[in-house]
Amino acid sequence: MKKSIGILGGMGPLATADLFRKIVLLTDAARDNDHIRIYIDDNASIPDRTAAILSGGADPLPAMTDSLRKLEACGADCIIMPCNTAHYFLPRLQALTDVPFLSMLEASASACRARFPGRTAAVLATKGTLAAGLYQQVLTAQQVPFLVPAPPEQDALMRIIYDGVKAGKSPDTYRADMESVLHALSAQGADYFILGCTELPLAAELLGLHVPTVDPTTELAKAVIRFCGYSVNE
Repeated sequence: MKKSIGILGGMGPLATADLFRKIVLLTDAARDNDHIRIYIDDNASIPDRTAAILSGGADPLPAMTDSLRKLEACGADCIIMPCNTAHYFLPRLQALTDVPFLSMLEASASACRARFPGRTAAVLATKGTLAAGLYQQVLTAQQVPFLVPAPPEQDALMRIIYDGVKAGKSPDTYRADMESVLHALSAQGADYFILGCTELPLAAELLGLHVPTVDPTTELAKAVIRFCGYSVNE
């Protein structure tokens, strides 16, 4: 029996739209009726996840739980979140429901191991994701070599994510930051880059980057398509 998807979104809205678009594009479908039923709660009022992890900001769990309950009420058979940093709260959310969450992080680590065996990844992510060790844990578990950005590169990534993509600014405003991050991590031995914040695949597309990457939004889309009993359009 085919399953439906609940997207716990709004973190941020453009990243939510990107995930929905990628699910539609990657589903092997010849007509409208061949696509997956998807429920989306684009709750942009969810407090910032990095601020909650690093500096005692408002706890996003109550607002995330509200979205979870709405998706349960719709009848979603699984739930996904287009926000890497939000996965810090996934264990607490999963404990509140019998509806399974699919992890963007796990899907990305599996893709790294399959596509770049023995090669070194650089984890591009928010300070919250990096401080919580979210990617470090899943990559270590799957024996994927990796590097994490030094503080100056972390600062640059935060500017790209918050002052650039989330703020709707032109890619030219953050091109230099992205180039400096890629150069610094390549010099340290990175062979490819995990775009470990859902704003970063959007930035990479707008900038026209031509470096090897793993896009967690794409990997989550593929994983949830298969989970729901559909085929991926490779």
